Amino acid sequence: MPKQESFFAESNGNFTVEVLKSYDAAYAREAFRNMDDGALDRLWKVLEPDKIYEPSGLPKLDDPDDVNGEAEAFLWDELQEQAREDGNLLSFFIVNKIVGARSESLYVSPDWPSAEAFAREQLAIQVSGH
Repeated sequence: MPKQESFFAESNGNFTVEVLKSYDAAYAREAFRNMDDGALDRLWKVLEPDKIYEPSGLPKLDDPDDVNGEAEAFLWDELQEQAREDGNLLSFFIVNKIVGARSESLYVSPDWPSAEAFAREQLAIQVSGH
């Protein structure tokens, strides 16, 4: 299995944001579980399942009746499908924020551009203080 590698890292004081390319599905799943509603919504837009499947048959992330988490389970499955690099090899881009010695995963994507954009936005939010 290929090794994890750093694709991006930028700091502002004791705040660092990084993007790692990882082939570890368990690590990617952990990052996925950490994503907030905004990050999940953004990933949905990146993956564009409504352009792949019949939109009327798709679960909705904001559906209050989705108590079993079907939309998130679908999103995870689609993320894995689009993360397929070669045969069964999956690659994920994971955005982490590091404050001091504490690291937290914020976002995971199958592609570099969306992960980089998310990371840069996190850095801009930190710089602006919002």
